[in-house]
Amino acid sequence: GALLVNERIDREELCGALSPCSLGFEIVVENPLELYSGTVEIQDINDNDPVFPSSQARLEISESVAAGARFPLESAQDPDVGINSLQTYQLSANPNFALDVQTRVDGSKYAELVLEKELDREEQRELNLVLTALDGGSPPRSAQVQIHIDVVDANDNAPVFNQSTYKASVRENTPSGTLVAKISAYDLDDGPNGDIIYSFSSHTPAKVRELFALDSATGELRVKGQLDYEETKLYEIYLQAKDKGAVPGVAHCKVLVEVVDVNDNAPEVTVTSVYSPVPEDAAPGTVVALLSVTDLDSHDNGLVNCFISPGIPSSQDSYDVYVLENNMPGIPILNVSATDPDLGRNAHLSYTLLQGDTTFGHLFSINRENGTLYLLTSLDHEDQVEFNMMVQIQDGGFPPLDTNVSVSVFVTDLNDNAPTVLYPHPNTTATYTDVVAPGTPAGHMVTKVVAVDADAGYNAWISYTLLQATDPSLFSVGLHNGEIFTARQLREDDAPEHTLVILLKDHGEPVLSTSATISISVAEMVKEVLTDLTDVAPANDPRRHVTFYLILAVILVSAAFFITMLSVGIFKCYKWRQSRELYNSSRSTTYRTPGPFNHIDAVRGGFTPPSFYHQVYLTTDSRQSDLLCKKPFTSSPLGSRQGTIRNGEPGLYHQIVGTASRLPTPAE
Repeated sequence: GALLVNERIDREELCGALSPCSLGFEIVVENPLELYSGTVEIQDINDNDPVFPSSQARLEISESVAAGARFPLESAQDPDVGINSLQTYQLSANPNFALDVQTRVDGSKYAELVLEKELDREEQRELNLVLTALDGGSPPRSAQVQIHIDVVDANDNAPVFNQSTYKASVRENTPSGTLVAKISAYDLDDGPNGDIIYSFSSHTPAKVRELFALDSATGELRVKGQLDYEETKLYEIYLQAKDKGAVPGVAHCKVLVEVVDVNDNAPEVTVTSVYSPVPEDAAPGTVVALLSVTDLDSHDNGLVNCFISPGIPSSQDSYDVYVLENNMPGIPILNVSATDPDLGRNAHLSYTLLQGDTTFGHLFSINRENGTLYLLTSLDHEDQVEFNMMVQIQDGGFPPLDTNVSVSVFVTDLNDNAPTVLYPHPNTTATYTDVVAPGTPAGHMVTKVVAVDADAGYNAWISYTLLQATDPSLFSVGLHNGEIFTARQLREDDAPEHTLVILLKDHGEPVLSTSATISISVAEMVKEVLTDLTDVAPANDPRRHVTFYLILAVILVSAAFFITMLSVGIFKCYKWRQSRELYNSSRSTTYRTPGPFNHIDAVRGGFTPPSFYHQVYLTTDSRQSDLLCKKPFTSSPLGSRQGTIRNGEPGLYHQIVGTASRLPTPAE
């Protein structure tokens, strides 16, 4: 298990300026099968000297330059990192210049000459200085550069940038020639002394010059090389503007270019271990391979999802699909996969969506050839959370064989509903005023804002904050329950009327919010508040008429109901008296012969033609309502046309039977 160095390690060759420098490895341990990751950090030693781009630097400085002017110097480069990298600069002693060492965003050092005493060309035409770069090793390594300064006559107006720092962002892998930023400077001089030339500052790293190009006439900074977010995320570019005078005036600015990551790196899959062949009786969950997946991109671009390719048979009898609400119509959401071991047409499969619910045909569609399930419309989590359906897979044989697969589609929630205020109701002209008595102590609950959110889960969590108040120190609101409390005891000098604006926010992304307005009166009795409210109540409230009409409608409906019930009672009493008279008259004879009155009712009722008349005998003790038919009356003019009761119309027959069945027996 020992890890050995196989060859000489050069940290600068492996990692360059990246620190810390580390190499990763993975170890597989079997029986039991385990995977471990390890990292070897390559530590730096001070084996490199600082190096200047050239052995001599030349500057031209006008004698009119005021004290405090700064002149950037070429930076030395040291491939070592940490304390072994370039740490500081030193300048040879001189009466005019001092050295100021600055630090870039990436931690590297650069030096600037600072003029402490104004130059005089008539006294001294040139100066020679020595700049020394030192690293932090022990002992330190160093490098030197000769600085030759020519003092010339002044061009008394130098260019001036309209801003000292420019900021821009550009996506990595942006094509060459893409505009990044445009710098601008002006010079108050005329002629050549006012013409400006833009260029990179002398201490701009060579890497930056390879990636960016600067137009000397327009000041346009464009992409020149290939930008890589994974290599550098931010570039700090120093530019200068110089006029064309005999002694050019120079101005300096800085451009910060942020590189935006794009998904330009595909995930890399490393097969750590494969166990093959796999026994056919291997239990589900048996490990058959170990994989490692990495993606060099950042944030969401670096997240990976692992799944098995659709071309591989991974068959199952049910599917669960999760779809975000407010989706785009027509998107594929699932690929139903199945195999058939037959050959030819017998193995050709077709997929059909069984229409268990007629609405599914408008929501979902499946490709008959490949089993891709499409969502035809946008779904709403608040309307329906789950859809269950069956997919039938049928082969092309004769007779065709088929199987069914259940599919469950779950609609996940998005934060697309703002909180809704239930109290106080926002869409009304009525004024909701809560009352609190003077002298109420702190912590007293005055009222409560009631709200709901149609979303679900975290998107429906509502928080309440006091956005605006007549006296912010007097009331407070519960963060999660909307309860409004007194924050301190009410005093006599407090205002009698208070208006609170409560901000309600959910916890979704993005956050949705609404507000509610609460009116609170400080009064001894509710009567005082009601008196005040009469002054602000609307003069002509249309709802009063609606209330009057509702009360009138209730009264009319109640009166109609009472009259109807009274009429039904009177009718029932009348029918009861008729039945009693019929019973009393039937006790005077063994048989009762219907008279002309029954004949007239039958004719008028439309049961039999008026030319027919029947004599019917009913026994008073008959429980079966037997019908006895006799010969016609000899005195009746209709007797010759009279037949039996069963030859007449059925309506008359049933009417007679029904009447007979209600006659009381002698025992009753």
